[in-house]
Amino acid sequence: MEPLDEEREHVVRARAGLRRMLDGARENVIVGESVAGDRYSAERLGRHLKSLAKELSEEPDGPPFFGRLDFGPGSAEHRGRAYHIGRRHITGEHGGPPVVIDWRAPVSRAFYRASAREPQGVALRRRFGWSDTTLTGYEDERLDQGSLNEPDEQGHSRILAAEIERPRVGPMRDIVATIQPEQDDLVRAGLDTSIVVQGGPGTGKTAVGLHRAAYLLYAHRQRLERAGVLVLGPNRAFLGYISAVLPALGEAEVEQSTLERLLGRAEVTAADGAAAALVKHDVKMADVLRDALYARIAEPVEPVVVADGSFRWRIHEDELRRVIDDTRRAALPYGVGRERVRARLVELVRRQAESRGRAANAAWLRSMGRAVEPFVAVMWPAVRPEQVLWEVLSAPPEHLLTAAERTAVAWPRPPRTYKSAKWSSADLVLLDELACLIERPRGYGHVIVDEAQDLSPMECRAVARRAEHGSITVLGDLAQATTPWAATSWPERLAALGKPDATVIALTTGFRVPAAVAELANALLPALGAQVPATRSHRRDGRLRVTRVPDLAAGVTVTAREALAFPGSIGVIAADADAEPLTESLWNAGLDVGGRLGVVPATLAKGLEYDHVVLAEPAAIAGAEPRGLNRLYVALTRAVSRLDVVHARPLPPQLCSLSEARWNG
Repeated sequence: MEPLDEEREHVVRARAGLRRMLDGARENVIVGESVAGDRYSAERLGRHLKSLAKELSEEPDGPPFFGRLDFGPGSAEHRGRAYHIGRRHITGEHGGPPVVIDWRAPVSRAFYRASAREPQGVALRRRFGWSDTTLTGYEDERLDQGSLNEPDEQGHSRILAAEIERPRVGPMRDIVATIQPEQDDLVRAGLDTSIVVQGGPGTGKTAVGLHRAAYLLYAHRQRLERAGVLVLGPNRAFLGYISAVLPALGEAEVEQSTLERLLGRAEVTAADGAAAALVKHDVKMADVLRDALYARIAEPVEPVVVADGSFRWRIHEDELRRVIDDTRRAALPYGVGRERVRARLVELVRRQAESRGRAANAAWLRSMGRAVEPFVAVMWPAVRPEQVLWEVLSAPPEHLLTAAERTAVAWPRPPRTYKSAKWSSADLVLLDELACLIERPRGYGHVIVDEAQDLSPMECRAVARRAEHGSITVLGDLAQATTPWAATSWPERLAALGKPDATVIALTTGFRVPAAVAELANALLPALGAQVPATRSHRRDGRLRVTRVPDLAAGVTVTAREALAFPGSIGVIAADADAEPLTESLWNAGLDVGGRLGVVPATLAKGLEYDHVVLAEPAAIAGAEPRGLNRLYVALTRAVSRLDVVHARPLPPQLCSLSEARWNG
């Protein structure tokens, strides 16, 4: 039998194995309902079984495996064995060997790491080509002989290149079939290791972060199912783009959120001016808020007298001051400190009562807790974050903020109460700071934060609190920093995130952005003030075309119509002010905006990819904001196959260093 026919038979076995796993999971749900045990264990078992059955029933109908490893005499543990590698483990029939091995299993690592120079015991590595769900071909690397059957002209894998260069239609897909050795090192970094992935455009840093989440859940399932994994993205469009990756890898329980949604104590109904946003995101606001919160604690000026039937229990001022001072020195969250003060007062009363022969049972202790509450409310009052921030923004403190800063953040007309206040997105960060001063926030076992170079100091504090007892994966590119408070170095940013000892690793090989596009974007690097290496593209294909037109809207329309002749997604990226007029122009020309053709404001383009990008008026993007050149750098590098730069105004001078002949070549 031909090898391709044998592999197609293995596809049949794999699909049958998945059906057996689903049938077994559904049967276990039924059986599990009658399993004896305590209520908590029964509920937890039921949730686990139902989750597994749901996960298997929603398994995408894609290729069950993408690779195969045949081990030779050089492997002591796996000599003579062959394993198919896929996105999930598929069990064998009647307890036999697995039909497919999970890509995260230790044995699978050789698929990504083995080479002719270091075969790691692998005699043959096979990659498979698929058309939807049909196995169409394969490609063998005889690592024991140092050869690749049917390579391209450069001796590279055609199947690997085709997968890297596949059209970008719909949401982001996983990269399990194309993970490179340097990416694999990062994906499999230990749970207790915090890392920074500094990656230029198209180097796969986001994919590395998502695959690291999937790997850590596989390798540390019990610990992370309890503590949780959090993925933070820069905006909702980005989350929609990456939303399918982890479920496709069998990990549906990872929490994916924007920072604004994570911190969303209130609805955002107001907007800050640039000056106000700068002050609110400055780390000095942490001291402002802490002082405002703890200023509510009052110095005891008279004793506490508690009525207890015919008895009167008295706590003197010096004892009260000692309780307040000891609690403040303990550096507890404000709300926890308040409960400790109340408990200490009840304890002081209990000692007096027992010395007089009074029985202090549970009911009596609850009664005394209610009796001391009015006194606690005066000395250590309960408070909501919104109430404190309302007071701060109504009358900003003079001792920590300059006159200009106070003017920037103060409400011109303060709302009558905190309940009628309208909050901005920056206010959410301040409310979270206060909420976490009052009560400890939920922590996660691992936090992955993308576009971390754009976080403000106060946003970094919010992330750090969630990862205080866990580890983080920081993803970003200093050259793509576009916010006023953006990072200028990773050590500075890591200190703000509470992980100063994290390791910084740079990915410099771009697998998605063609060389011509990367070269154009690299021309901007000297002007960006970011000490990052230029991106070297793995790809020699792609097209770059720069066209000057008399009318921008007409030129973009013509170029977009031409782009529709090619397969894949098309993104028209423009300065925010130009996005709506260009959308209207495309509609009026009869083009279907919203299918595979979309218009994206430059401020929302970060993290997205399109097969074909029509970049409208680079000068408008560069001039729209202080970090406009950084924004332009982002926009230029969203194309993974073809880039058309359409402009009516002169190009920014930083791009004029490359000749038009080279652009159109």
